[in-house]
Amino acid sequence: MNKITLDHGSGGKLTLELIETVFKAKNGLDSAIIEDIAFTTDSHSINPLFFKGGNIGKLSVSGTVNDLLCVGARPLYLSSAFIIEAGFDMEKLEKIVESMTKEAENANVKIVCGDTKVVENGKCDGVYINTSGIGKIIKPIDGQGVKDKDVVIVSGTVGDHGFAILNERENLNLSSSLKSDVSNLTHLLVPLIESELDIKFIRDPTRGGLAMCLNELCYNRDFGVEIYEEGIPTREDVRVMSEILGIEPYYSANEGKVVIVSSKEDADKALHILKQSELGKNAAIIGKITKDNPKKVVLHTKFDTKRILKMPIADKMPRIC
Repeated sequence: MNKITLDHGSGGKLTLELIETVFKAKNGLDSAIIEDIAFTTDSHSINPLFFKGGNIGKLSVSGTVNDLLCVGARPLYLSSAFIIEAGFDMEKLEKIVESMTKEAENANVKIVCGDTKVVENGKCDGVYINTSGIGKIIKPIDGQGVKDKDVVIVSGTVGDHGFAILNERENLNLSSSLKSDVSNLTHLLVPLIESELDIKFIRDPTRGGLAMCLNELCYNRDFGVEIYEEGIPTREDVRVMSEILGIEPYYSANEGKVVIVSSKEDADKALHILKQSELGKNAAIIGKITKDNPKKVVLHTKFDTKRILKMPIADKMPRIC
């Protein structure tokens, strides 16, 4: 077995190797499908804990809810476990819990149990949160039916969360309006899942962004992905920050968007459903599945050239989720 060395910057490819070689997980889903139930768990560590658009509490609830939605489930129940650094400000903790309660109510889920542990000062960056979730399968979506000529859709602008966090954490002051897109996607995705449309794949492009998400989609598969730069919705301030920092928006995380693969016949109908929600107003068709470049993501640039959008080896934006 190859030695895997992990640090805060360990990126997508190393993470996949860790999951496959150490934890022996193969299906690549963020939630398990157990008969008609979906189950997921996630741990959240972010710096700063409070940021424009949300905080670690809102992030923990929305991230877990979204993982359930991505396998075609209606989220129902959550647990929450806190690891808290000794001396952590009680007022801040109350704000985090209030945010979790509000986001759970918005997603129509109940937080039904939890746990707290306090560790020594200096052993935790303020607070870490683990959330687990249970949902009822509406229509199972596991990505296994993806095939040539299927259509790739993104539900909104890419890269918002990662660049917003980087801008605040490093005090870059490169944008005054950019904020995290962190949000649960219940009201966006349930109508799509409940429809009769042929939806093959849903995934939230979190750490590693769009590039990681699409590379995971075709990882060790007999197909590839082609996407078109001109069609990918991106905020202007994200584009500017991208050029200044030399980090492409495609590698920056989102926490309130999804990538969807549908049949070619149902793509326009899926897009119409997404656009009925405020969270999907910028949804767009960005590419297709192809047999021409198996296991690869090809980006058609605005300069009418092509290049491979590689899986990130090292994460350029650690501690963002």
